[in-house]
Amino acid sequence: MSDTKAIKGGEFIIRNVKPSEVFIPEEWTEEQEMMRQMTLDFVEKEVTPLLDRIDEQEEGLVPGLMEKSGELGLLGSSVPEELGGLGLDFKSTMLITEAIGHAHSFSVAFSAHTGIGTLPILYYGNDAQKKQWIPKLASGELKGSYCLTEPSAGSDANSGKTRAILNAEGTHYVLNGQKMWITNGGFADVMIVFAKIDDDEKLSAFIVDGHSDGITKNPEEKKMGIKGSSTRQIFYNDVLVPVENLLSTRENGFKIAVNILNIGRIKLGGAVIGAAKQCISGAVNYANQREQFGRSISKYGAIRVKIAQMATEVYASESSLYRATQNIDDAIGALKAGGMEHGEATLKGIADFAPECAILKVLGSEVLDMVVDESVQVYGGMGFSAESPVERAYRDARINRIFEGTNEINRLLIIDMVLKKAMKGQLDLMTPAMEVANDLTGIPDFGGGATDIFSQHHAYLAGFKKAILMVMGSAVQKLMETLSKEQEVLMHAADMAIWAYNMESLLLRVQKLAGKAAGVDCDDPVAAAAGADKVEIQMDMLRVYTYEVGERIHSAGKEALLAFAEGDELRMMLMGMKRFTKVEPFNTKEARQRIALSQIEAGAYTF
Repeated sequence: MSDTKAIKGGEFIIRNVKPSEVFIPEEWTEEQEMMRQMTLDFVEKEVTPLLDRIDEQEEGLVPGLMEKSGELGLLGSSVPEELGGLGLDFKSTMLITEAIGHAHSFSVAFSAHTGIGTLPILYYGNDAQKKQWIPKLASGELKGSYCLTEPSAGSDANSGKTRAILNAEGTHYVLNGQKMWITNGGFADVMIVFAKIDDDEKLSAFIVDGHSDGITKNPEEKKMGIKGSSTRQIFYNDVLVPVENLLSTRENGFKIAVNILNIGRIKLGGAVIGAAKQCISGAVNYANQREQFGRSISKYGAIRVKIAQMATEVYASESSLYRATQNIDDAIGALKAGGMEHGEATLKGIADFAPECAILKVLGSEVLDMVVDESVQVYGGMGFSAESPVERAYRDARINRIFEGTNEINRLLIIDMVLKKAMKGQLDLMTPAMEVANDLTGIPDFGGGATDIFSQHHAYLAGFKKAILMVMGSAVQKLMETLSKEQEVLMHAADMAIWAYNMESLLLRVQKLAGKAAGVDCDDPVAAAAGADKVEIQMDMLRVYTYEVGERIHSAGKEALLAFAEGDELRMMLMGMKRFTKVEPFNTKEARQRIALSQIEAGAYTF
C-alpha cells in the first residue's frame, strides 16, 4: 500500500510508511547539533557538579540554575521570538529536552517550567496575557508551575473540588481549594491553577500570581527519587485572582489540561531517552574499568547481553521519538499554511498525534527503567552505593511511569483514541480488519517470501499489524459497549501497538541509513539492502529487536484473545496469531555480541 498524503495520528496501524517520510536523528543540521551540545555543556558544567546540593534542596539553587538556562535561551526554545524566545520548531525543542534529560531533578524542574508551566499561557492566553507573562517565563525571571492534581482528583482530573467564585464587584475570582504533587511549587512565581467556577461541571484555568495573599504551602514532600525537585501541597484560601487572569474561556480548563498533557507526554519521552543514553555510557565505562577473574567485566557475555539490550531499546525508542516529532512538525506546518495561527496549529498538530504521544511516554519511561535497572546490575554492589551515579538514576527514573498520566492510563488512552478516530471516520480500521478476518479463513501463503533483508522485515511488520487488527477488530465485535471496561484486553492491544510502532520506526531508520550509505533510493528495500553491510550494527539491532517483538506481540495477542474468544474461533485466531508473528530464527547471541562490542570499544553509548 502506498500513500502520498501526509500521515495522520494513529494511522501507522493501517498504513505503510516509507523511509523517506520519516526524520532520523542522523539528519540533524549543524545548527541543531550546536544547540544540543550547548545544552549538554550546560548540564555538565552547571548542573552535574551540584547534584548533591540540588538533592538537598539548597535554597535558591534550582531557581538560580533556571535563570542561567534562561540566559542561554533554553527556557524559551518553543516561545516565538517576538515574545523573547528562540522560536524553534517542535523537533528542535525536543532535542533540547533530550539533552537536558540526564540532569536528574533539575530536568524535572526545567521540563515543568518550559512545558506545563509556560505553554498553557503561550497557547491559550490572549495577547495581553502573553505579553505580561511569557517574556519573563522565557528568560527565567519568573518560574512556572501547573496545579491540577488534588487529593481526590488524580487521573480523574475533572473531579477536582477547588472552586472559584466571582466577587460582588465582578473584579476578581475568589479561589479556594487544595492542590498536591505540584512540581516547582516551592518557588513558583506563576501558577496555572485549575478550578471550577461556581457549580460548573467542567474545569476552568487561571493564571495565579504565586505570591498572592492566601496561598500557603506544606513543607517539601520527601520522595523516593527526584529529591531536588520542589514538590509541595498548595492551599488557596480566599485568593483573589483578577478576572483578566481567566485563561481561555470558562469551562475550557479540562481541554487545556488534556492538550498540554499531550505535549508533556511526548516531551517526557524525549527527556528519558537523554537520561538513558547517559546511563548506558556510565555502565559501559564502568564495565571496561571493573576487573574480575583477571579481566574487565565487559568481556563477559552476561554483561554484554545487558549492554546490547540497553543500546538496542534506546536506539529503537529514539527512532520512534523523532519520527513522531517530525510528523507533528509537518502537521503544524500544514495547518499554518492553511492560515491557522501558530499556537492553535501547534495544539491541533500535537492533538492529532495524541496516540503517538502516549506511546512514547509509555515506551520511553519503561525503557529508561530497564536501562537504570540493568546499569545497577552492571555496577554490582557499587551500583547500590549512593556514591555511584546509577543509584540516583535508579531512584529518579521511577517517577516517569507515573508522571503525565500513569502508564496504565496511557495504555488505555492509546487504543481509546485510535478507536474514536475510527468512529469519527478519521481512520478506516474496518476495511483492513475485515481483510485480516478473511485472511484467517483463507489459504495461508507458504511461498518463499522476500529474499532481501528489508523486504523480509517489512513482511514481518505487516504480520504484526495484522495481529493488532485481529485483536482490536474481534474485541470490538465481541465486547462492543463493554470494551472500555476490559482494561486487560485494551492494555494487551496497546502493548502490541507500541512494539509494532517502535519496530517500524527502527526499520525505517535503518533502511534509510542503508540506502543513503549505498547511494540508492532508500524507499526501495531491495536497492537499500546493498548498503546493509555499511550499517552492520544497526542491522543487528533491527534483527534482534524484530525477533523479540515477534515473541512479545504473540504473547500479548494470545493473552488478549484468551480473555474473550473461545471454541473454534479462538483456535483459528490463535493459529493466525502464530502465523502473523512468526520471525525466522537467527543467532541473536552473536548479533548482541557485536552490538555490545561496538559500545564497549567506544567506552560509551555511540548512536
